[in-house]
Amino acid sequence: METMTPWTRGLCWLLFASTLPAQTAPPATIKPLPDIPTLMREVESRQRAAEAAEKDYIYHSVQTGQELDSHGATKKTEVNEYDVLRIDGVPVQKLVKKDGRELTPDEAKKESERIDKDVAKAKEKREKEDAKGRQSDPRGNDEVTVSRLLELGSFTNPRRLQLAGRDTIAVDYTGDPNAKTRNRFEGVFRDLAGTVWIDEQDKALVRIEGRFIHPFKVDGGILASVREGTSFTAQSSKINDEVWLPERIEGHGEARMLLFFKFNGGLTIQNSNYRKFKTSSTITPIGILHDPPQ
Repeated sequence: METMTPWTRGLCWLLFASTLPAQTAPPATIKPLPDIPTLMREVESRQRAAEAAEKDYIYHSVQTGQELDSHGATKKTEVNEYDVLRIDGVPVQKLVKKDGRELTPDEAKKESERIDKDVAKAKEKREKEDAKGRQSDPRGNDEVTVSRLLELGSFTNPRRLQLAGRDTIAVDYTGDPNAKTRNRFEGVFRDLAGTVWIDEQDKALVRIEGRFIHPFKVDGGILASVREGTSFTAQSSKINDEVWLPERIEGHGEARMLLFFKFNGGLTIQNSNYRKFKTSSTITPIGILHDPPQ
């Protein structure tokens, strides 16, 4: 009787195994998506809390603006660096560098004087609005917040995606042209279409991509103006393991809204070095004077 070699026995085993019925693994359980209206209400609440928490932070902001010529080529690039904080509740951007250059003592003095005047003017305007019982932002202007974006549109096509290694739910957004706004500036959200990303664990808004499907103007473009097709992205990061705050914002097109921003071409805002800080003091050329301990 001829003895089978180990190689022959292995070959026969493979041939035999190939005739057995295939064993399939059980299908993986797919986690169902949450109810989107319920989710968005929770995200809206978390976003309002984040906007309130941001008031307690100071951070560094690098803002790069690119101006285009009539042929679409970049004709001017400007880079400004700011320390962003609040004085007497008024948000302040203190210029610290222009195109990589530190301010001269004279420039720093003028910047401090500008901020002090700006804060005084904003406080006066805010007090007048409060006296009239009108809701306004810390500068006394009509308030426009990201949390209101979540109220003034509809959400469709939910899906799960990975973003920066975290589980997120992406939902497409379309502004509701019939949504009831609280002021003239909130109408900006009704002309938007895009996508929002929600961190599934924290129920926090972590990314927005949007574009303007219609031109937007307030007072004929004097107070605000956005060209049709202008697009933007806004990305947040988790700070101190407690709150998601803006990290990077990019805009392309042409837009202007009060003192918040202005660009004709492109604008990039990179925020970093968030730390908690509160003051009601004025800014001086040598730094920030803290109130004496109580």
